Amino acid sequence: MSATQSEPRLAQIARARSTLLARGAHPLQPGPPDRDGRDWIRQSWQRCLARGAEPERRIDFEPVPHLSDKRIRESQRRLLHVANPILQRLARTIAPLHYFVLLTDAAGTVIGTAGVDRRLGADARALARVGVDLSEPSVGTTAISGALREQRPVWLHRGEHFFSNVGVFSCAGAPLWDPDGQCIGMIDLTGVHAAERPELVHLVARYAREVEHALLASTPHALALALSWAPGWQVAGSADQGLVCSDRDGCVVGANRVARQMLPQLQAGRAEGWHLKDLFAVAWTELFDLAASGQGKTIPLWSGLRVHVSAQRDRSQNPAAGGASGPPGQPVRPLRAVEAELVLRAVREAGGRVDLAARALGISRATVYRRLRGQRTEPARARQPDARAGNRRD
Repeated sequence: MSATQSEPRLAQIARARSTLLARGAHPLQPGPPDRDGRDWIRQSWQRCLARGAEPERRIDFEPVPHLSDKRIRESQRRLLHVANPILQRLARTIAPLHYFVLLTDAAGTVIGTAGVDRRLGADARALARVGVDLSEPSVGTTAISGALREQRPVWLHRGEHFFSNVGVFSCAGAPLWDPDGQCIGMIDLTGVHAAERPELVHLVARYAREVEHALLASTPHALALALSWAPGWQVAGSADQGLVCSDRDGCVVGANRVARQMLPQLQAGRAEGWHLKDLFAVAWTELFDLAASGQGKTIPLWSGLRVHVSAQRDRSQNPAAGGASGPPGQPVRPLRAVEAELVLRAVREAGGRVDLAARALGISRATVYRRLRGQRTEPARARQPDARAGNRRD
């Protein structure tokens, strides 16, 4: 259903629509090879026909039964809190094109809107309501159902919608992924009787990455690692960066879509979760040291590739400690003290063999010896203040 230079776009869509409806008796018949990534539209039409849907039936955009606005906002509170400022900015960007923004959950139900006003008309106001079901079984072929099913950004123009009265809309959609790598919804840009703007696919995908980035940054963590293939490739804090977050023990608590593409390990399921040592071919404690240094560094991956990493501790929980805080009510322990304990335990488990402990930890033997020396001197330093306090009492 792609446009050609020899005929207007809408006329070509109408021709394709008539051809597909003529094949309605065999809705699952294979079509021609998909050369432009838009065969998903034909497949969606075939599913609608197989369900017995009639293209001329009027769609009125009904809300999901028993799903109130308040209930949606409570269940989606975190996503809405993070996404709303970004969606408002996106709405201002596309306002000159007379497009507006929808946010849906993973089932295709509208949970948020931006940029909807009276100038867009009754069709837009009917569609852009919290609680409206825009899934494929409810309203047929849309960019919303396409992005959620295909799990990639898509574009849909006018008559490419299955139901005729939905053909006043043009829309671009991109899926949203949570820090665990699960699709949790999508962002849709819709225009009414608007000119075709396929470039909006790139725009909506870019803003979807920004929402994902912000959602991950709001996840409780001790360390955030921003990844790029080379220094300066992305602006600091950009949604185009890979972002991996871990707790203070180095266990990964989340990663954005870009990071999952850069680190394929994160795309595979693992019951016990991933650790920083599984991703980077350096001692994971060095990444905490990198955050303390305030400098970026190029480090190796297990694949042999190298990635530039900028590290930052989360200061939201304990600003004075740089975010490396323990459970509430417990004192913060210095990172070096924790490292020394881990090294000492590794040496004990290796039966006193420093070389085996170093290999297990992924650090050099010299580093093991330095940490052991620090462990032996720490109690002496800790006793000094108590001795001085005793002298003052005397």
